[in-house]
Amino acid sequence: MSDAAQEAGPPQFVDLQVHTTASDGALAPALVVQAAADAQLHAIAITDHDTVDGLDEATEAGARLGVRIVPGVELSTHFGDDELHLLGLHLANREAMRDALAEFRQQRVVRAERIVATLNAHGMPITLESVLREAADGAVGRPHIARAMLAGGWVREFREAFDKWIGWGRPAYMAKDRFDVADAIDLVHRAGGLAVWAHPGESATPTRIQRLADVGLDAVEVLHPSHPPYLVQRLVEYTDKAGLLPSGGSDWHGTQDGPRRLGGQLVPKIWLDWQDAKVASRSAALA
Repeated sequence: MSDAAQEAGPPQFVDLQVHTTASDGALAPALVVQAAADAQLHAIAITDHDTVDGLDEATEAGARLGVRIVPGVELSTHFGDDELHLLGLHLANREAMRDALAEFRQQRVVRAERIVATLNAHGMPITLESVLREAADGAVGRPHIARAMLAGGWVREFREAFDKWIGWGRPAYMAKDRFDVADAIDLVHRAGGLAVWAHPGESATPTRIQRLADVGLDAVEVLHPSHPPYLVQRLVEYTDKAGLLPSGGSDWHGTQDGPRRLGGQLVPKIWLDWQDAKVASRSAALA
């Protein structure tokens, strides 16, 4: 092995989509960072749904454990008639994002109320209080409803709640309020961040990617557990052609099994370096 190769050391990896108990993850932010340290990750992005409340704890743990924390958020938006998940990464002004998200958190509670009422109408005596207990202080979502259903004995396993009751097209499914993707991208930019199309799957055609680039999209999450290798290669090509950056993450919610394993996507650190350069360039242009 050459001296240069020895100095370079082993490859470094990052995970740019991770969730905590601040939304619907299973582990507190500090425990998520400890898991990242155990996995020898260089950096992780905390991207809880509609909240940045886990970032302070995660950042403190990251400083202690030697893991860089990229401040982020995941937003549910609409692109035409389709739902599109958007990550905001590298948020420099998390307070501005926190203020904007306060209304979204209340909308999540209203949606949970409607789902609970529908389940009640189908003979399932679940209560909103039991759902909010599952959410604790986090942004309430359907996983919390599923956990409450499981705890009450109305489903035999977590996935059954979605498959039979609260998944898309099921009796108690309720769509989120519409939030246009262009407005969400603008919000991310105003908070100093980069806007990333999360787990786009097969819907990411060159035309759609270009249309999103035209309204300010910065990057596409090409590495994700739901993307097979052929799709990853295709997304890298589409993203590069549109002049956007690649991103990637495990979408880890704290489970110990299944395809979504922390660090499992082997996202190269250089992708984070490219994102850092984009943030620095935009900041310099605004200075």
